Amino acid sequence: MSTQKLILSLVILSFLCSCKHKEGEYHSLKEKIEHEGNKYHDTGISSEAYIGDIKTIQITEGDHTFLIPERKSQIQSYACNECHSKPLAAMQHSSIAKKAHWNIKLMHANENAMNCATCHDGSDMNQLHSLTNKPVDFNKSYQLCSQCHSIQFENWKGGAHGKNIGGWAKPRAAMTCVNCHNPHQPQIASKWPVRFNTEKVKERK
Repeated sequence: MSTQKLILSLVILSFLCSCKHKEGEYHSLKEKIEHEGNKYHDTGISSEAYIGDIKTIQITEGDHTFLIPERKSQIQSYACNECHSKPLAAMQHSSIAKKAHWNIKLMHANENAMNCATCHDGSDMNQLHSLTNKPVDFNKSYQLCSQCHSIQFENWKGGAHGKNIGGWAKPRAAMTCVNCHNPHQPQIASKWPVRFNTEKVKERK
């Protein structure tokens, strides 16, 4: 064996033996979720009771099938075509046009890169649409988010990003992007704690 091959073999062997994880520990949160979830297969244990009265639909994304909250029935002004009876362009140029959605301020990416029409289909306001102009159902708005936030999307599918409803047991149910983030202003604002610990402040003085 040549010196180069010997050195390469030693490096590979050293790398393989360098893992410091103990039994029961995991390389990633996704690995933990998959392993812990397998403990409940064929046991009759279910997380269905924890879903409560949340109305859900089943989706399949890649190798993952799980439940998400049904959204359209929760949107106060859906269906949108109750007001948007014409394409958006025609309504904007109407002589009786009124300013709608005045309370929504878009703070999501650069204003030169994104506006309302980036996600909302001006020809059919009951639908969203992708960057390639493919229709996207409001219940699957996460498909819009995944166009830019691909890492978070992959983690979400595996259960390592976002809030799961229930426990490790099936059926798995998870909140979607819009259940935690306002799509128009997705950054979660900083918050003060509910209770200010005055005793700790005194201790620090």
